[in-house]
Order: sequence, then C-alpha cells, then structure tokens
Amino acid sequence: MTEFDFKKLQNGSDIRGIALTGIPGELPNLTDTEAERLAKGYLLWLCNKTGKAPQTITISVGRDPRVSGQHLKGGLFMGLGPYGVRILDCGLASTPAMFMSTVFPQYNCDGAIMITASHLPYNRNGFKFFDKDGGLNKSDITQIIEFAQSDEKLSALGEPDLDRRILIFGKKGYPSEEADLMETYCAHLRTMIQEGVNHPDHYDRPLTGLKIVVDAGNGSGGFYAKKVLAPLGADTSASQYLSPDGTFPNHPPNPEDRDAMESVALKTISNGADLGLIFDTDVDRSAAVDHRGREIARNGIVALAAALIAEDHPGSTVVTDSITSDPLTVFLEESLGLKHLRFKRGYKNVINKAIELNEQGIDCQLAIETSGHAALKENYFLDDGAYLATKIVIKTAKLHLEGKTLDSLIETLRQPAEATEVRIPITALDFGAYGDRILKDLQDFAQKDPEMTVVTPNYEGVRIAFADGWCLLRKSLHDPILPLNVESEKNGGCAEILDKIKSFLSPYEGLDLSPMKK
Repeated sequence: MTEFDFKKLQNGSDIRGIALTGIPGELPNLTDTEAERLAKGYLLWLCNKTGKAPQTITISVGRDPRVSGQHLKGGLFMGLGPYGVRILDCGLASTPAMFMSTVFPQYNCDGAIMITASHLPYNRNGFKFFDKDGGLNKSDITQIIEFAQSDEKLSALGEPDLDRRILIFGKKGYPSEEADLMETYCAHLRTMIQEGVNHPDHYDRPLTGLKIVVDAGNGSGGFYAKKVLAPLGADTSASQYLSPDGTFPNHPPNPEDRDAMESVALKTISNGADLGLIFDTDVDRSAAVDHRGREIARNGIVALAAALIAEDHPGSTVVTDSITSDPLTVFLEESLGLKHLRFKRGYKNVINKAIELNEQGIDCQLAIETSGHAALKENYFLDDGAYLATKIVIKTAKLHLEGKTLDSLIETLRQPAEATEVRIPITALDFGAYGDRILKDLQDFAQKDPEMTVVTPNYEGVRIAFADGWCLLRKSLHDPILPLNVESEKNGGCAEILDKIKSFLSPYEGLDLSPMKK
C-alpha cells in the first residue's frame, strides 16, 4: 500500500498534477513514481474490462510537448513493461489521435494513454486514458486510482518479469515499438478533406487558392498546417507558433484565452487569410477566425459546428454546456431547425448526455462545450479539435468555390452586448455544502423577485432570466469556486445584474466577493 493519496490527482475524467518545480509554492506530486503506479492501475482496469491477460494487451502512449512528458512516459513504461504489455511509443501526438490508435486497424490497440495537461501551465502534466469505447469516465479513473493505491489489488496482474528490462540510452528500461501514428492520422484527415471538397479541378490539392493561418500555441497542433493543409495546396505561410515548446513562450495554447484569440485574429486579418484556426495543447479543442478577423469561439464555435451538421441532420439535438447564451438557442432552433439541450459543464458530461439521447432513440449528432470541445456522432463522439477544424476547412473550401465565405453560415447569430464571468472563491471549510446552500437560497430569492425568473429545466446551478439578459451561478467542477456567468443585451446591463447578485451574496461570510468589485 502506497502512502501517497492518488485521489489528489483526479480531475474529473483526467489525471492532473504538478510535474515540475519552478512555480513558488507548487511542489511536484506527479512524477515517474506515480506514473508507474497509475500505469499498473490502468492495466488492471483494462484487463478486467477486456478479459485479456496483460501479455496479450497492446497500449499506445503519446505526449504533448511539455518538458516533463518524456520523464512521465518512462514511468508509464516501467509500470506496463514488466507484465509483457506490447507498448507502442507514438512520440509527440494529439489526444484524439491516441484514441484513433484503438480504431486504425494497423495499430488495433486495446488502450491508449496521452500524457498532457491540456492548456494548464508548463509545470503541470497529467494523463488521459482511452479504450476502444472512447475516453474513460470519472468512475473509471476513480477505479484506476483505487487499483494504483493498493499493492494487494495490483497483485492480480501476476508476478512482474523484471528480466524483460533492456538497456535504453544507457538506462535500464522496457522495450517498446515506435509507431508513426500521427502520419496515419494526418493521412486520414487529408483523405477526409479530398473527399469532402471533391474539387472539380484539383481533387488531390482541393485547398488550392486558400490561405489559412494555424496557431498551435507551441503545443502539439503544428502538424495540422504542415502535414494536413499544406500538402493539399493551402497557403499556410502566415501560420504561427507551430514548433513544439513545452514552456509555451508566446501565449497559452487555449482557444478560451483572450490573448491567444487576439493573436490569431490579428495574424489572420493582417495577412488577408481566408480562415484562422487555433488549437489547445493536445488538439482536442479548437476555435476559428473568419476572413475579417472576427473570432468564432465560445457561442460562435457552437453555432458553426451546429451549422455544419444541420443540413444532413435536420431536427437533430445539440447538447451544450450550461453557459451558452439565449441568442444561441434562438439560432440553433429557429435558424437551423435543430433542438438545443443546455446541459452541464464538463466535456464528458455533454458527450455522455449525447450518447444517452441516441440510446433513447433521440437523434443527437453533436455534443459541444463553449470551451471548444466538440464531439460528433460520425467521429465516435470523440472530442477532436482537428476533426472539427477539418469540417470547417471543407466547408470553407466548398463555399470558396461558390464565391461565399464561412461567416455566412452564422450571420444570423446575435451576439450579446456584454458578457462576463466572475469566479467567486468559497472560503468556508466545507465548500461543497456551502455552495449548495447558496444555490438553494438564490433560487428561493429569485422566485420572490418580480424582476428575476428562474429558468427551467436547468441541469447545473441556478440560471436566472432578466428583462435584458441572464446569469448562471454554479459550483465549479473541481475547485472551491462559484463561477458566475452574466450576459446582457444592453450596454451596462451586466453591471446591473452583478449588483443584484452581489446584494444577495453579501451576507455570506464564507465567500470572497473581491472579484465582483473588479
């Protein structure tokens, strides 16, 4: 039994931790030691699910460019290797490509591990786990942690064969096979574009005449410009930050980051590009910029993704997270003829809800968060930023042949006059129960105020409609925080709504309301 509490590393359906020193007050809690134990826990989980013995299991391992990635990969190999697992080393990869290693027949992996902490700072890292059914759920990660925590449970794997170690770069390690997974994945996306555009004169180079800016934020996404778009004829010369750099020196690789979006928008418009694309570190999220330099992110990327599936799937349901705007609902339902189910934050929450609806016989083709996580039914409900980008590129190319531009797809989407998010820390010791109490009190408070209407159905927190806007107060998925999202149809409206909510929250001594003063 290890003394380390692995539960501290669980972040919903992911593993996240501090892997490097360098930031004051943040000491590493995810090293090769923890990686080795988690690899064993995952292997046991995978053996139990598949009914296969460890030595008949194939697992692929990939990483984003974080400095700690190679070290953690060594820990994973030390956990898997002694049990005879066939390990495919995919090197620098994207998270969606790692899942595809369980789909592509030439790899046919039983499971996959991606070493990444998405958009988090350079000193963080973590793991995302897959099997042939997709990304693992929160309950699966909980079980893996329970296995990793217990020597007794891990003994079910059998006796490790320590003699399998070999000399690798001067150190003892376990054998693996190099796999050129990203080449296979890029070829898959190129074929998708060729078939999707079906250019009458340039089938092999269907993006001829298009200028596309790609911003990879120095994460894993540089391949999209170099190995997907450029070989198909696109001019990607204005792309930026394509080289992997685990310190992320230019801007956070995050489509939700204001500086990141402004950077790619400026690059797109200053170079006269037809389209801009931006990815997060491990390429499971993306956003876009139109030819005028206008961002297509948050509600905009939801609207665009929905527009891409609306023609082929009329009346389909789109599942989104909880903070989408009221004008987005109007656009989805009235302009596109779709149905909108506003659900909960968390990409696995929206994906699992979409899968559930389909199992109930309700057509649902798209599950998407405003963060840029987009999962389509046609693509295994895998949240794949490069796949969404590819759908966008195909449509851009087809519209270009017609003399039209991408923004025409969402021209009727109304944008709010103002929008903001305030994150309110809960200082009370039992922050979960304290947050629940505040939400219950807010609902009661709003129901008595004639200027406030509690929105139902609502699946997360308390959503309140006002005459010229709305707000949503909810508990953070993992932290002692109450995020408050506010939108208004008029200038100054957000301040009015914030004042109303602040007057309600002021008596609660277990809250830090200083963010609301800003």
